[in-house]
Amino acid sequence: MTSGIIAIAVAITISASTIAPGLGMGRMGSSAMESMSRQPEIMGDLRTNMILGFAFMEALTIYGLVIAFMLVGKL
Repeated sequence: MTSGIIAIAVAITISASTIAPGLGMGRMGSSAMESMSRQPEIMGDLRTNMILGFAFMEALTIYGLVIAFMLVGKL
């Protein structure tokens, strides 16, 4: 019974930690491209901030993966 609950927790952790940042990256990339096309003079600063935001979102995904591995270790 306990191993089944841990398996469900792993599935929820992986799905939440990959879907949410993926949607956020898509939305941020779309908004950044639109902003760059409207005001090309801010392209450098915007690109830097966008890459930094992508890195933070990817870090959240990696944290979810680490937590999932920790839960699998309890099986």
